[in-house]
Amino acid sequence: MVGGRVGAAGTSHGDQGDNGQVLGSSNSNIGELAARRRRRIWTGVGAGLVVVVAAAAVVLVTVKPWTEEFRHGGLKIAAPPAPVKPIAQVAPAPPSAPEPSPAGLAAALGPAVTNPDLGGFSGSVTDAETGTVLWSADPDKPVIPASTAKVLTAAAALLVLPAEQRVATRVVAGANPNELVLVGGGDPTLTAQAEGKGYYPNGPRLSDLANQIRTASHGIDTIVVDTSLYTGPGWPAGWDPVDIAGGSWAPIEPVMIDGGRLDPLVEYSPRTPTPALDAGRRLAMDLGLDPAKVHAGRAPAGAAEIARVQSAPLRDRLRDMMVHSDDVLAESIGREIAAVTGGEQSFAGAAAATRTALEVAGFDTTGLTLLDNSGLSTDDRIPARLLDRVLTVAAAPQPGAVGERAGGTLTSAVNSGGSLASGSPLAPLLDYLPVAGGSGSLAGRFVTPRDHGGAGWVRAKTGTLSVSSALAGYVLDSDGRVLTFALMSNDRPPEASRPALDVIAATLRNCGCR
Repeated sequence: MVGGRVGAAGTSHGDQGDNGQVLGSSNSNIGELAARRRRRIWTGVGAGLVVVVAAAAVVLVTVKPWTEEFRHGGLKIAAPPAPVKPIAQVAPAPPSAPEPSPAGLAAALGPAVTNPDLGGFSGSVTDAETGTVLWSADPDKPVIPASTAKVLTAAAALLVLPAEQRVATRVVAGANPNELVLVGGGDPTLTAQAEGKGYYPNGPRLSDLANQIRTASHGIDTIVVDTSLYTGPGWPAGWDPVDIAGGSWAPIEPVMIDGGRLDPLVEYSPRTPTPALDAGRRLAMDLGLDPAKVHAGRAPAGAAEIARVQSAPLRDRLRDMMVHSDDVLAESIGREIAAVTGGEQSFAGAAAATRTALEVAGFDTTGLTLLDNSGLSTDDRIPARLLDRVLTVAAAPQPGAVGERAGGTLTSAVNSGGSLASGSPLAPLLDYLPVAGGSGSLAGRFVTPRDHGGAGWVRAKTGTLSVSSALAGYVLDSDGRVLTFALMSNDRPPEASRPALDVIAATLRNCGCR
C-alpha cells in the first residue's frame, strides 16, 4: 500500500506539465488548479505520514519478538530434561513361553518361503529350548553359504582357542648388523593411524614398534619382512582378484596394516596387493629409513627380539569378524585354529582344522566343503542343517539357568540339540551376531514396512555373493520363544533374494505358532 501510494503521487507530478499548458489558455481554471495542487500536496504529505507510521510500527514489531514470552506465544519454557544414557540390556526369554508347533510354523511361513525371488532355497528352523527342528526345506542340501560360513569359523575358534588369546607382531635382529626383521605373527589389525585410531578397535600401533626400535637399535637402514608363518597361496579357488581393488580382501599374509586397506578408515576401501611389504615400508618410513630398502626374507633362527606389539583378545576380534563380516579377520583366525590343533597355517590347513574342531564337538559335517574360513569362495558348500544346529547349541539353556536340561557327553548334547555338558562354549556366538536394523551388516536391513517388525529382534550372520544370499541366526517369536534358523538362497541376485530372506526372518518374529 505504501509503495503504491508513493508511485501515484509521482505520477500526479508528471501529469502536472500537461496541466501547465491548460493554464496558459484559460485563466478561469486557476482557482480549480490551485485547489487541486493543495489536495496533491496534502496527499503527498499523507503518503509520507503513512511511511513514517509504518516505519514506527516496524520498530515496535522488531523490538517485542526478542522476548522469550513473545517467541513462544506467552508459554513458559521448561528446563531441559536430565540426559539419559542408553544402556543395552538383554533379558532372558520367559521360561513359560508356549512351545511352537511344526504345523503352526509351516502355516505362517507358507507364503514367504514360496517367493520365487528365493531361487534355489533351503532352510532349517529349530526351537532352541527343546532342540526340535520345527520346519525345514532341503536342510541337507550343500549350498553356497557366502559369509554365513563365518558362523562355523567362530564356533571352531570358541571350541579350541581361549577367549583372551592374542597374536604378536615382532621385530627381531637381522642377519646383518644394519638389518631388522618384521616378523608376521598373523595379525592384520596393526594400524599406522595417529593415536592408534585405525579401522579395528584396539588394534596394535605401528608407532609402538617404532618407538621400541629407536630405544634398542642404532645404525639400521634395512627392513626385512618375514611372512613364513603362512604357507600356500594368498587366496584360494573361488576368490576373484578383482575384489582386491573392490575392497573386499587383500592377499592373506601374516602382517598387515588395517587389513590391507589403502584408506584405513573405510570398510570397503581398495586394498593393497602386497600388504606385508607395505607394512614393512611404512615401518621404515616411521623410522626415517628408505622404504626402497624393504624386502622379503626370513628371520635368523634364534634372533634376538627388539620389539613386540599384540592384537586385541580373540573375543574382540571374533566380534569384529562377525558384526562387520570381515573376510581378512576370518582367514587369520582360521589359521589360529590350525596352529593350535597342529595344522598348517594355509587355506587348506585352516579349513581342515575348522572342520575337525566341529566334528570332535559332535557336529555332523556331512555335506560340508570349505576352501576358506570366510565364505568368499564360490566353491564352499554348507547345508542349512549344520548352521542351524551350531546356533541351536549356542542358544540352548545353560546349566544353572531356568529350563536347564540334563547334561551328558559332549557328542550326545550336540546331536540332541542341547547344551554342551559343562555349558556351551558356543554361547558367546550369539552376542557376535549383527542386530537387524541396528548394527554391522544388518544395520541397513529390516527397515522397510515389508519387513514387518523384525528390526531389533532378529540377530543373524549375513552372507552375500553375486550367486548367494543367506541368513543364519536366532529370533524371539511373539510368544517369547527363541527360534534358531538358517535360511539360504542360491542362484538369484542379492537385490532380489535378500529382501525375501528378511521377510522370512520377520515372519518368524511375528509367529505365535503354538
